[in-house]
Amino acid sequence: MTEEKMGAIPAEDGAERMTPPAAKRVPYERTFHGDTFTDPYEWLRDKDDPEVRDYVAAQNAYCERRTAALAPLRDTLLNELKSRIQQTDMSVPTRMDGYWYFTRTREGAQYAVQCRLPIRGEDDWTPPDVDPMGEPGSMPGEQVVFDTNREAEGHDFFQVGGMDLSRDGRWMLYGVDTHGDERYDFRIRDLETGEELPDVLEGIAGACITPDARWVFYAVLDEAWRPCAVRRHRVGTPVADDVEVFREDDERFWLGVGLSFDERNVVIGTGSKTTTEVLMLPIDTPEGEFRAIIPREPDIEYDVSFARFEGAAPDGGDIPLAVVYHNAFNPNFEIDVIDMRTHEPPYRLGEGVRVAQGSPYGCERGDRVEAGASTLPIGTAYRNPCNPAILQGSCGLGIEGIALHRHYVALSYRADGLPHLAVMTKRDAAEDFLAGRPWRFRELLPPALEGDWDAAAGSTASVPAVDSSVPVPAVDSTDSDLCSTGCFTKSGDALPGVTRRLYTIVAGGNPTYDAPRMRYTFSSYTRPGELHEIDPATGEDLLLKRARVLGDFDPRDYMERRVWVTARDGERIPVSLVWRRGVALDRLPMFVTGYGAYEISSDPGFSVSRLSMLDRGVLYAVPHIRGGGEMGRAWYEQGRRLAKRHTFEDFVDAAAALQDAGLADARRTVAVGGSAGGLLMGAVANLAPERFAGIEADVPFVDALTSILDPSLPLTVTEWDEWGDPLHDPEVYRAMKAYTPYENAPESPDDPRVAHFPKILITTSMNDTRVLVVEPLKWMARLQAAGVDVIAKIEVEAGHGGTTGRYRQWEELSFENAWCLRTMGVA
Repeated sequence: MTEEKMGAIPAEDGAERMTPPAAKRVPYERTFHGDTFTDPYEWLRDKDDPEVRDYVAAQNAYCERRTAALAPLRDTLLNELKSRIQQTDMSVPTRMDGYWYFTRTREGAQYAVQCRLPIRGEDDWTPPDVDPMGEPGSMPGEQVVFDTNREAEGHDFFQVGGMDLSRDGRWMLYGVDTHGDERYDFRIRDLETGEELPDVLEGIAGACITPDARWVFYAVLDEAWRPCAVRRHRVGTPVADDVEVFREDDERFWLGVGLSFDERNVVIGTGSKTTTEVLMLPIDTPEGEFRAIIPREPDIEYDVSFARFEGAAPDGGDIPLAVVYHNAFNPNFEIDVIDMRTHEPPYRLGEGVRVAQGSPYGCERGDRVEAGASTLPIGTAYRNPCNPAILQGSCGLGIEGIALHRHYVALSYRADGLPHLAVMTKRDAAEDFLAGRPWRFRELLPPALEGDWDAAAGSTASVPAVDSSVPVPAVDSTDSDLCSTGCFTKSGDALPGVTRRLYTIVAGGNPTYDAPRMRYTFSSYTRPGELHEIDPATGEDLLLKRARVLGDFDPRDYMERRVWVTARDGERIPVSLVWRRGVALDRLPMFVTGYGAYEISSDPGFSVSRLSMLDRGVLYAVPHIRGGGEMGRAWYEQGRRLAKRHTFEDFVDAAAALQDAGLADARRTVAVGGSAGGLLMGAVANLAPERFAGIEADVPFVDALTSILDPSLPLTVTEWDEWGDPLHDPEVYRAMKAYTPYENAPESPDDPRVAHFPKILITTSMNDTRVLVVEPLKWMARLQAAGVDVIAKIEVEAGHGGTTGRYRQWEELSFENAWCLRTMGVA
């Protein structure tokens, strides 16, 4: 490295001034579509170069010196976190085949231990009573299946990449990654003897074992780290003799392999961001050929599963069903149920009985469903005669899936920016199917918390204002825009919007088709997660486990609210807010986080570490920006490709609205995002640096254009469906160059933005294969050369998800939160 003249940065708490390590400049020209960009830091791409390694070590040392004064706060946050967590605990047992499986965690241990107990009989559907404080293997009949702590010994990084069991429970196929590069080594273990077979499948993406443990099907990676082919391995034979059974030649597609829910088929799922295909092979003919259930069609996504209406046929027999989930006609998906008695596969999309259909409003292909739908606002209420009554009038309706079990049917969907879950009995579903009428689903609502301020779900009543001198109008979810003045009480709990907790509710822990009851989980931003089991026939709801928060925690002490902010183009953006009751909503320090990509929704969820921020008077905010899936497919479409700028503008506009309304202080606002959310962080820092005091960017995708121009890099070709193809399309190139953080960041102290630029904390990993470490390194070098205050914590042994082991993860989280709090001016 060669030294450049750079301004010294004052250390925290007035310690000595420090100068960041300077990266040398080696001009490298990149020319596409007549445009040349000179990149002085491209040399940092070779992470094995000793000079790059030295630079990383120097930056880590600089980060340690800069943050040394945070140690007391970091330790305090870590102790608060640990004091609230039940460190010795266990999960609720889940039945699979002949065993009840559960995990144990022990205080002081980094990882969980997988255990099991044999079932007491075929009709045993009541979880066994297990002592949560007991040692693994301490119960009569309890067997330790996998002790991750023991397996991880000697490794700084340890990630389990999947476990699969034979039907008799004897053989376990499992994969581990000890580097963070998401290449897994899979082995087969005899759980009766503890011995392992010599069969080792090295550096693969994933695998499954057949129920009889005779065959393994696994996905291999190409040079771009893309799962590209499936091979068949006969257990007990040399791996060199394995046979390739399917290859995906289209570089936009990734594939995976597993068993169908009923374990009657091996399933290969292959897909790009916009097109999918499902191929199946009957489990009793493992050496046969896979065939597509429905041949792929460009820009069509689908999935298929199989079930039965038991005893519903006229002769008392079963009606075999193919359940198809697709967007061939409706961009927000529909569910069709096909009576398989009519003909054998392959099937065509659209045949069968339509059970549910999403809203086409605002979607690019919405006019194919309803004339003029594409130009209607996304939030327009949608009605369709085929839909169940609970879906009528929903806004931003997206159908997310259906699960048919022997005794019940569960429907997952999105509406009004939140996830929803509905259920009905299998008998009622069969009757509705045969009668040709809408299915009688009932929405499943979280049980109320006794004495909570939370009103009944769907209520529009506002919490009374504590400060009666500032009136609070009664508003509902369709009239809850955040006003600049007069729409909240600075000393009370009320804000525009529905007074209710914001829940995520999903069906979960239901791996067995025959289970008589359905398990589901829910949590809110301030109410810890709960696992319930409901009998759809009687409505009886049993609480199986509530996450315990130790100490004096009471969810009633915290408020959460959904407000709507109007973005600069007129779209209304939902924003979730969380704060401690009694804290004056008056220019608070604000922690604001977002993602906005890949149609991934930032849904409500509880966090123990968040309590330390809320208790210190921080306002926690989540703008649900376009590019995510909160309001269905249209929400995603309006924040990707050439419309990607909406993602960044939505985030800035939401933060600005909260600040301009007097709730938050721009001088004490810290924004946080990771991966594609790290791209968001870099973009908003360039767009509106004056709105943020600090930015935490985790594994940030900040050199997006350089990466997406290079098809030899991991993920690039598959990402063209998300970002556009700048390699072949000059319009996409120009659009990406206008927002990509690295190329638009200040590069000189003379840039007027530098005076207002937020402090930056970067976290990244040397072995990340999704966002290569070169991206944050280059961004940091450019910003530091301009005089921006940037530090980076670079993990040497970790991947895209950071370090492993819960105590190490808690330490990292406490470090990051300490930096955020100090940057907000909160001690």
